[in-house]
Amino acid sequence: MGTPEFIRQIRATAGHQLLYLPGVSAVVFDGEGRVLLGRRADTGLWSVVGGICEPGEEPALTAEREVYEETAVRCVADRVVLVQALPHPVTYPNGDRCQYMDITFRCRAVGGEARVNDDESLEVGWFAVDALPELAEFAHFRIKQAMTEGPAWFQPTHQR
Repeated sequence: MGTPEFIRQIRATAGHQLLYLPGVSAVVFDGEGRVLLGRRADTGLWSVVGGICEPGEEPALTAEREVYEETAVRCVADRVVLVQALPHPVTYPNGDRCQYMDITFRCRAVGGEARVNDDESLEVGWFAVDALPELAEFAHFRIKQAMTEGPAWFQPTHQR
């Protein structure tokens, strides 16, 4: 899907200046304990599914919507596993700059067949957690947190 329309409207007047945006990551497991990953069209790297919340959209709904839009898998967000202000802005090839507040959800697949469902992914697939493709630390950490039963992770203020 690319850049949401509301971001394009903001960019029309804000130009390339830094935008701080709410985003979600979805760590989706199937009934066999495999995790759903997509190989991103913009970087060529495998990662968990993610996206930007639309104005007024609940973050859990964003996670479910993004998973379907990118992979054709229907899922249910079961719980928040992580909340994190990402430490560095991202500069896109067109010069746009964004920084994200990420809310990561553990999700459960409930239907659909994994396939590339939009232009944001080159490939999608299910992977055993002990046989993951090369992933950025960002994705590994989210998968690890989604596998724990503890409370949602956040950066304690005394560790900053």
